[in-house]
Amino acid sequence: MHPKGIIYQNGRSGTHGEIILFLPVIARLVFHFIRGLGAGLIAFSFLTFAFSFGPVIQQEISYNLEKTGLKTQEESVNEGFSLSIAEADRILAVQKEAQSYEVNSYFSVVIPAIDAKADVIANVDVSNKSDYLEALKKGIAHAKGTYFPGQGGRIFLFSHSTDSPLNFARYNAIFYLLKKLEKGDTIIVFFADKKYEYEIVDKIIADAGDTSWLMPKKEGEELILMTCDPPGTTWNRLLVVAKPKA
Repeated sequence: MHPKGIIYQNGRSGTHGEIILFLPVIARLVFHFIRGLGAGLIAFSFLTFAFSFGPVIQQEISYNLEKTGLKTQEESVNEGFSLSIAEADRILAVQKEAQSYEVNSYFSVVIPAIDAKADVIANVDVSNKSDYLEALKKGIAHAKGTYFPGQGGRIFLFSHSTDSPLNFARYNAIFYLLKKLEKGDTIIVFFADKKYEYEIVDKIIADAGDTSWLMPKKEGEELILMTCDPPGTTWNRLLVVAKPKA
C-alpha cells in the first residue's frame, strides 16, 4: 500500500533522489476554494466596511475640509471687514472735520491763522479769464495742469482775479489776509476724503507776469497759494509757499 500523495519511483524519475509531492485533485480544489473563499471574505469585508462607513468617513473628511476652508474664508472676510470699517471710520472723521470748518472734504482749504476757508474748484484754466472768474465766484481755483495733494508735485491754488477795487469783495476776499501769514503757520487741505497738512516755509512777492510758479514740480510736494497784491489790484502777486508737515 502506497502512502497517498507521495510517489517515489527509483530509477524512473528524472529527478533521482528527490521527493515530489502531488496532491489529489479534490484536495487541490478544496485548497483553491478555501484560498479563494478567504480572499473573497476579505474583499467582502472591505466592501462591507466601505459601504457601511465610507459615507461617514467621507462626510467627516468633507466637513473638516469645509470647516477649514470656511474658517480661512471667514478670517479673510473678517480681516477685510475690519479694514473696511477702519477706512470708513477714517473717512467719516475727515468728513466731519471738514464740515466743522464749513467746507467739503472733496477739495477745500482751511487756514486757521487767518480764519480763511473755502472749497476748491479743480482744474481751472488760468488762460481762460471767463473760466477762472466764474470759478472764483464759488471758491478758490486749482490751476489746471498742476498736481493734487498727495501726488508729490506742485499744487497751485489761487484767488486773485480782480481787475479793480470794486471787484475786490466779490473775487479776492478769501485770500485777503494771506500777507498776515508767517513761516510755520499751518494750511489744511482736504482732498478726496483725506486730510493734508502743510507748513508755510516762505512768502514771495512776484511780478504779475511771472508764470514760472505755474510750472508743475515733479520732485517733492509743494503747495502754492497765490493772490493779488496789493489787494484789489493786479499789480503784483503774493505767493505763499508751504511744504507737507513731517
